[in-house]
Amino acid sequence: MKKVLLFAATVALFMPTAIQLATGQDVIITIEQRDEKSKPKSDPATTLFTGKRPAVDVAILLDTSNSMDGLIGQAKSQLWNIVQQFADAKKNGMTPVLRVSVFEYGNTNLPATEGYIRQVVPLTDDLDSVSQALFQLTTNGGDEYCGMVIDEALKRLAWSKEPNTYKAIFIAGNEPFTQGSVFYESACKKAIESGVVVNTIHCGSHSEGLAGSWQHGAQLAEGKFLNINQDRQVVHIECPQDKIILELNTELNKTYLWFGAKQVRESYRGNQLAQDKNADSIGNSVSRVQSKASAAYCNNGRDLCDTLLEDEKAIENVKTEDLPEELQKMTLDERKAYVKKMAAKRGEIKQQLAKVSLEREAYLAVEKKQMAGASGQDTLGDAVSNTVNEQLLKSGFELRDRR
Repeated sequence: MKKVLLFAATVALFMPTAIQLATGQDVIITIEQRDEKSKPKSDPATTLFTGKRPAVDVAILLDTSNSMDGLIGQAKSQLWNIVQQFADAKKNGMTPVLRVSVFEYGNTNLPATEGYIRQVVPLTDDLDSVSQALFQLTTNGGDEYCGMVIDEALKRLAWSKEPNTYKAIFIAGNEPFTQGSVFYESACKKAIESGVVVNTIHCGSHSEGLAGSWQHGAQLAEGKFLNINQDRQVVHIECPQDKIILELNTELNKTYLWFGAKQVRESYRGNQLAQDKNADSIGNSVSRVQSKASAAYCNNGRDLCDTLLEDEKAIENVKTEDLPEELQKMTLDERKAYVKKMAAKRGEIKQQLAKVSLEREAYLAVEKKQMAGASGQDTLGDAVSNTVNEQLLKSGFELRDRR
């Protein structure tokens, strides 16, 4: 049976205008203006990748009941470390297109009629929106229905139909896996029959996870059962290279040419900066910058430089008023030249970041070796990263050796 992995992530987007990128043999950019009265503000734009590059769809399902503040904190602080796992992966020489979704469940602030479940973000390659959603999550006591949230993720998400896709669900929580009207056995069997692997992460002891059927759920969906300490603090080690990396990030941000309606452009630009600040607030700014410098952080359909890498003619389909202001008064040839210039500048900055990051990794390796054995039980990021590495390799991906 073909395995597919799902990592459920929740992200809240509030975009008054949708931008959709549909790709086939050629990339077509469509800027669609919608009637604001007919479109809910919480309705995010979704796109289905159809192209030659391999694809990765990951859905992160997070228990947001009262006792899970530590879990949410780990998700916030380790998102960009997890993204790096996919940035290091290649299949047939190509980096995969990464899309992430987030669901929350078990929160009494959510409607009981919907099983205390909310799709925070659909499958999206807009990783800034995923980060935004994680920082907006709050916890409150409730009933945790694991079978139901897995079933909802399978039904609601537009899973990729690409032949080279890696799809996975990572569900984390601390109550028995058996609760709710949707039996976890049927949900997990439905997942693997659909090509989606379900990995279960119990927040607590190994024995409690076994007793609560978390291992059985993973076995049914050919996934991995893990247990973590959701309250363990994530340790961030300061390195001599950090200052240089953060300075390069400032220059990297200047190369982005967001397009779409004015409000949409401002939203993309503002959210990128906001997520820089969010990462900095929890000591994870360097990992975010390293992710932004990788192929996994791609704003195809939002940023002209990334979009034109897929199709250099795509800019011809964007209305003048939807272009960045500095391009609006230019001729078409001038616009193409300007985008090419910014893309080249971004490439140079990424090369500098790659060099400094290698130096930082060497420094970290020494520091982590000295700390070995002192960290205790795994965190969410540890569990996901180790599992992702194993399953990517089984799915035919190659991984860069970071040793």
